[in-house]
Amino acid sequence: MEELGSAEAFDRMGSLGIEEEFYVVDAEGRPTSGTDELVYGSDPPEILEGRLDHELFKCIVETQTPTLDGVSAVRGAVAEVREALVDHAEAHGFGIAAAGLHPDANWRELEHAEKPRYRAQLDRIQYPQHRNTTAGLHVHVGVDDADKATWVANGLRWYCPVILALSANSPYWCGFDTGLASARAKVFENLPNTGIPTRFADFEAYADHERRMVETGSVEDRGELWYDVRPHSGHGTVEVRSPDAQADPEVVHAFVEFVHALVVDLAERYEDGETLECPRREILDENKWRAIRHGHEASFVRRDGSDTVPLGDVVEREADRLGVDGIRRVFERGSGATRQRALAGDGGGALRDSLRL
Repeated sequence: MEELGSAEAFDRMGSLGIEEEFYVVDAEGRPTSGTDELVYGSDPPEILEGRLDHELFKCIVETQTPTLDGVSAVRGAVAEVREALVDHAEAHGFGIAAAGLHPDANWRELEHAEKPRYRAQLDRIQYPQHRNTTAGLHVHVGVDDADKATWVANGLRWYCPVILALSANSPYWCGFDTGLASARAKVFENLPNTGIPTRFADFEAYADHERRMVETGSVEDRGELWYDVRPHSGHGTVEVRSPDAQADPEVVHAFVEFVHALVVDLAERYEDGETLECPRREILDENKWRAIRHGHEASFVRRDGSDTVPLGDVVEREADRLGVDGIRRVFERGSGATRQRALAGDGGGALRDSLRL
């Protein structure tokens, strides 16, 4: 990976890319070390060529869709990538599962990947990274100007807790009910350079931050700035990294549709010269905590700090304003965290089955 990106990367508007992190599981649905065989030991299906890698643990893989022209291409691309991954895994005796945290992923019992990048992170970060068995969904939307992308990312910060709350799908941590709706988000934000970032005045300010972090040895490259939203200076996108991973592709589609609509809306407002309302970082952090703790039951402090608004009201308002329906259906069906708790009896078999693709 290149250490730094550039403003020139931002050269198209509205394109999409979806990254999904999955667990490699055994016949009983428990995470197991299978990425050596799947990533290094065999040739993947054509659509996964160059788009399949592993994460920190040998039980977690990441896939990427090709660059897509718009939302209409998302369902087909996600289905094709997932089907290829499941077939590839089954050919080697594994299954694939998805959740923000797998209930049976006990970090003390699982192997870390041997890739030098991850070994360097383990050495630098130590305990927080050693236990990082998280899996997320990342949505990239192309933006055709670097300053515009930075402005859009600033505007998306208020929505990151909303997206997290809707996606909450990780109540269990090493088999223990944490009482949280998204324990993944809490585990992950123990790493450095995570969470909701500060506001950046323009792309030059963000690029300067990237450069300083690399030059001071704080990160190896720009990819280790793991914020909930960021201008991706390599891909030329705005990347939203808030959601928990999902087994249901329709939920993935809903988040992609929502994020794409938000980016396009904010980009148009930037072009219209609108002044962006930027809440205090403390309000954003409070709202993220509310999403982590309560999921679909969360309410959020309004941008001006005057009052709170329930998640359901935000969903209705944004679905109507942006002309998207997926997030309404996600909210109405209830949270993944609630479903996981309902299935957690009988030794966990039903729960494990519900997470499999």
